[in-house]
Amino acid sequence: MTELNAPMRVGLRIKELRGELGVSQESFAYSIEMSRTYLAEVEVGRRNVSIENVDRIARGLGVSLREFFDSELFGGKPLQSSEADGAAL
Repeated sequence: MTELNAPMRVGLRIKELRGELGVSQESFAYSIEMSRTYLAEVEVGRRNVSIENVDRIARGLGVSLREFFDSELFGGKPLQSSEADGAAL
């Protein structure tokens, strides 16, 4: 199996969280004032996204940076609901 690089993992996490919200790529990009084509390239791992844009995306998805990166994709385990409620950056 091919190991995913960091941009691919970030993209998969965005796609995963966006899917949980049930919003299209186009409507999500519009809601966070980001180009849909840029977001599409981020989601497939073709772009190295800045931490500022990761934060912007995470806020649009309704999660903190900690919640965004606290995923098996990044070597962690997902936060339990009680941990997520108390998580603060």
